[in-house]
Amino acid sequence: MFVTKYGERPSKSRAAGRRFSQLACAAFLTLAAGSTSLASEAVQGTPEEVQKQDPLHFLVSLDEQRIDVYRGSELIETSPISSGKRGNSTPTGVFSILEKRRKHFSNLYDNAPMPFMQRLTWSGIALHQGKLPGYPASHGCIRLPRSFAKSIFGMTARGNHVIVTRAAATPMPVTHSALPQPLSPSTKVASLSAQNIAMDPALRGAIQPAVLQTPIAAAEPENPHFDRPLRMIITPQKPPSKNKVLQRLLNELGYNAGPVDGVVGRKTRAAIELYQEGADLPITGNITDSLVARIYREAGYEKPHNAKLRVRRKFRDVYSAPVTIKAAGDDIGTHVFTALDFKQGDPSVEWIAVAAEGERGGASYEILDRLEIPQKVAEDLSKMLTPGTSLTVTDRSYQRNTGLGTDFVVITR
Repeated sequence: MFVTKYGERPSKSRAAGRRFSQLACAAFLTLAAGSTSLASEAVQGTPEEVQKQDPLHFLVSLDEQRIDVYRGSELIETSPISSGKRGNSTPTGVFSILEKRRKHFSNLYDNAPMPFMQRLTWSGIALHQGKLPGYPASHGCIRLPRSFAKSIFGMTARGNHVIVTRAAATPMPVTHSALPQPLSPSTKVASLSAQNIAMDPALRGAIQPAVLQTPIAAAEPENPHFDRPLRMIITPQKPPSKNKVLQRLLNELGYNAGPVDGVVGRKTRAAIELYQEGADLPITGNITDSLVARIYREAGYEKPHNAKLRVRRKFRDVYSAPVTIKAAGDDIGTHVFTALDFKQGDPSVEWIAVAAEGERGGASYEILDRLEIPQKVAEDLSKMLTPGTSLTVTDRSYQRNTGLGTDFVVITR
C-alpha cells in the first residue's frame, strides 16, 4: 500500500518518462517478434492499465482535522484540514460532490476567494483551498492545503462520496447476501426440432442436422448506464395506524366500522362487538392483540414492509420499492456500502462499508443482517447495478437537504 501525504507527491514528469519508456520498449519488442500490428498490444494494455479502478472515497475526521482519500479500501492520500469553528461547525454526514469550480468566491462571506471549490451542499458547505492554522477556523467549509486541493480537484467527479465523521472512519470489506450482485448472464437456446423443420417449408432442406446441435445464444442486453454509479438509500417508514387498518379490514369483511380515521368511536366499537359475537368471542368491543391478529388472518392481511428503498442516478430518482428492516425501532445509525469496480458480465462484485456514526446501531454487517429485500427487488437491483454504486442504510432523515441536483444527503448531527 502506498500512501501519499501532503508535500510528498511523486514527480509527474518522472512518472510520464517511465510510462513513455514502457510504451517504447513494448513497441520495439512487438516489432521484433513479427507481430501483425501495434494495435493489439495497445488494446491489451499494461498490467497497470487493466487493473480495476475502484471508486474514490473521501473521509473527513473533524476530531483528527484530517481528510483521507481511499481508492476502494486502499488509503492513497491524506492531508490536514481546517473545518468549521464553534458557532459555524461543519456538519457530519454523508455528502457527495455537487459542483466544481477552480475559481469561486463566497456568496455568504464578503466574496472571499475559495479556489478549487467542490460543493457538498447548496447551503454553503464545500471543500476548497484555504488557510490551515492547525485548528477549526472556517465558517463551516473544509479548508485544504493548496497543492492537495488542486490534486483532488483533478481526481474527483460530480457524485463522488464525501463522508464527514467526528472520529476517524475506515472502509472495511464486507460480504453479505443483502448486498446486490451483478445480473448473472444467461444463455437462451433456440431449439429447432426435426418436426418443427418438417412442418415449415421455408426450413426444409435449408438446415442441416449438424446445425440442430448448435445452440443460439442470446446474451443479456448491456446496461446503457453502466458508467453511472447509483445512489441508493434505505430508511424506516412510519408504520400505518393500527386502528385505521382494523377499521378498513372490518369494513371489507362486511362490518360497518365507519370512516377509516383511526378514531375508535361508537360505530367502530359496534362493528367489533358484532364481529366478536359472530366469532363466539367475549363481546367487549375492546381492541386486543389477539383480536387484531384474528381479523388480520381472516381478511388475509399481511403487515406491510416497514422501510423504503430509493434509487437515484445522476441526481434524479429512478426507482423505489418497499423493503423490511428487522427491529426497525432499534438504532440503525448510518452505514454506507459501496460496490467496487467490475465489468459487465462479471458474476460478482466486492463491497466495502463505512460506519458514518461509529458504533451507533452496531457493526455494518449486523445492519445487513436486519435487511429483508424481496426477490423481485433484488433482481431489479442486479439489472441496474453499476461500479461505484452505493447503498446508505440509516434512521436519519435525508429529505431536508436532498432535492433536485443532489444525491441523498444525510446529516448525522
